[in-house]
Amino acid sequence: MGPRSKHYDRLWAIETAAGPVHTSPNHYSAGDLVERHSHKRTQLLYARSGVVLVTTDQGRWMVPPEHALWIPPGVEHSVEMLGAVTMLSLYIDASAVPDLPAFVRVVSITGLARELIIEAVQPPSDDNSRERADLILPLLLNVVAKLPDISLGLPFPEDPRLAALCRRFIANPTPDLIIDVWARELSMSRRAFTRAFRRQTGLSLSVWRQQACLFAALPRLAAGEAVTTVALDLGYGSIPAFTTMFKRMLGTSPRSYLTSHSNH
Repeated sequence: MGPRSKHYDRLWAIETAAGPVHTSPNHYSAGDLVERHSHKRTQLLYARSGVVLVTTDQGRWMVPPEHALWIPPGVEHSVEMLGAVTMLSLYIDASAVPDLPAFVRVVSITGLARELIIEAVQPPSDDNSRERADLILPLLLNVVAKLPDISLGLPFPEDPRLAALCRRFIANPTPDLIIDVWARELSMSRRAFTRAFRRQTGLSLSVWRQQACLFAALPRLAAGEAVTTVALDLGYGSIPAFTTMFKRMLGTSPRSYLTSHSNH
């Protein structure tokens, strides 16, 4: 069975599933791509290991190890594997949890959520499996509904000229992006440019730049590259400057982040 057939079989299983939660554990190789699709259930896409890049019409979202992405029903998206990935997904019926996220957003997986998800995706092993699932699922739904948000989205502006600048930056990220340079390229004043960029992305250019640099750094760090190498390649003149940016975005230093996530 080829990747395309597996993809459609998986979608069919999601769409025809009974019960409040359908679980789907999957393993992918580096570079695998799940084609653009949508489903009628809300998906919690949990990257157990590896880094995932999800693309929608509204932007791109990085999902590093031990994080997850809420994908609302009907949102068309593709999923790219940046390295080998173990993905544990929950597909939740809208009636099972009130006020599920209406927008795509990244959340951090707590220790309790991790263990409940891992338990939920295990295949039935004995006659007590149904009874065990009936105990686990209500707690699982309660826990995942309260997972903390983390800012790892990278929205793209609708204006083709702004979007072209953003794509060029992603291809060669640097901490030295200067607003005035981009404004001049578009024949705009600094004030007009900053207003337009924030209006179309919801972020200041400074925050967007930091997130784009994080996008570039995380797959390399997850693959085992040295923090020093990644920081210097991204144009940071010192490791403390890179570490400060990383801590601002993820709440911990690169080394602490990688150590904590390699132990799970």
